[in-house]
Amino acid sequence: MAFDAEHLQKMESGIRCFNQQQYWECHEELEHVWLEDRQDPHRYVYWAVIQVAASMIHYRDDKFIGAVGMMNKAREKFKKCRELHVLSPLLEEKLQWSKLEAMVMAIPEKPEDLKLFEVIWNFRFKCFED
Repeated sequence: MAFDAEHLQKMESGIRCFNQQQYWECHEELEHVWLEDRQDPHRYVYWAVIQVAASMIHYRDDKFIGAVGMMNKAREKFKKCRELHVLSPLLEEKLQWSKLEAMVMAIPEKPEDLKLFEVIWNFRFKCFED
C-alpha cells in the first residue's frame, strides 16, 4: 500500500509547522502520528520528516553534532521508505518527496560545516502552504 490521502491528512499540522520553520512543533505533531501508527510502514515517512525537523532545530542553534547526527538518521529513514515501497505519486505531488530526499542525500555523512543544511532550512512542502 502506498502513501495516500489519509496519511497526508495525518501529517497536516506537522507539515504546516515545518513550513513555518516551527521545527520543534513539527516534531511534536508528527511524533504523535508516528507513535500511533506503529504497525504502518508509512510511519517511516513521518519519521523522516521528524528527523529532518530535529536536524533543523540543531542547525538553527548552530549545534553541528546534533544537526549532522539527526540528518544521518533521516537519511536512513528515506532509504527505508524506498525499501518498503511506501512512496507514491501523492507523496511526490504534495510533499515533493524526491526533492527533499535529494537534499538530504546531498549532505555528506561527515560534512565539514553546516552550509549545505541551508537549502533544507529554506525548503517548504508544497501542500498546506499558508
